[in-house]
Amino acid sequence: MSDQVIKGTIFNLMRFSTHDGPGIRTTVFLKGCLLSCWWCHNPENWQHVPNEVYLPDRCTGCGVCIENCPDHALSRSQQGIVVDAALCRHCGRCVAVCPMEARESTGWTVSVPELVKSIERDIPFYDQSRGGVTFSGGEPLCQSDFLLAVLAECGRREIHRTVDTSGYADAGMLLEVARLADLFLYDLKVVDPLKHRAHTGVDNARILSNLRQLSGTGVEIVIRIPLIPGVNDDAESIAAAGEFIAGLPARHAVDVLPYHRAASAKYAKLGLCYRGEPIAPPSREQTAEVAQRLSDYGLAVGVGG
Repeated sequence: MSDQVIKGTIFNLMRFSTHDGPGIRTTVFLKGCLLSCWWCHNPENWQHVPNEVYLPDRCTGCGVCIENCPDHALSRSQQGIVVDAALCRHCGRCVAVCPMEARESTGWTVSVPELVKSIERDIPFYDQSRGGVTFSGGEPLCQSDFLLAVLAECGRREIHRTVDTSGYADAGMLLEVARLADLFLYDLKVVDPLKHRAHTGVDNARILSNLRQLSGTGVEIVIRIPLIPGVNDDAESIAAAGEFIAGLPARHAVDVLPYHRAASAKYAKLGLCYRGEPIAPPSREQTAEVAQRLSDYGLAVGVGG
């Protein structure tokens, strides 16, 4: 398939990012994820396709969206403007015409050339800071054809390429991506399989196996551990993570990422239950202690924002 016809769905394109790899970066958030982590900060990326979010507090009931919906999927109710899911094709027309911005889109479709053109705008900043582009999500590997095509085009332009992944993907496809990526930010949430399934919805055997294989390729990897109190901050979980990482074929830097509740407003907007809401963020002292315990395994450990 030609790159010209490969399209992907993204939620956001964040410029001047400094937390998703070295230097100044453009972070592209691709939609779609097979995990359902309790603490997920990007719930709008769970679905692979764009949809629309209704903000009733902004809505005046003017009806412009109803009049302009090509699928006749919108109507008035006591709750405001409602959508007939069987008719809606998520074209985004209601978002474009709403004068009160009472509807927001959770993504848009873009071709490979369109996205690369947008990424290229920041090349001067990459050159000055040794930065580049980072593909995050959701899970970028869920759109593997699109990801591979964009990685190849960025490589032709000598743009540094980072892939931020959960590792829950087909091993062969992950290794194919590794041939085009310069750096992986690889999440290691919980080593214990029962805990992992309970808090993410999936088993972690594939994730651990893929990390071992990826480590053996020689590609640069930063292993990121989201520190979630009550989930993976106990001594047993930290020891299991330290032992696993220290036993990989190559040495890799480790970043501990303390949990925060910044995403709670997103869940409210999307009408979703936020299972991470009751979790108390770890203190600086708790985070530093975990980092120290991991460093005792001979690992280079940092604390992320």
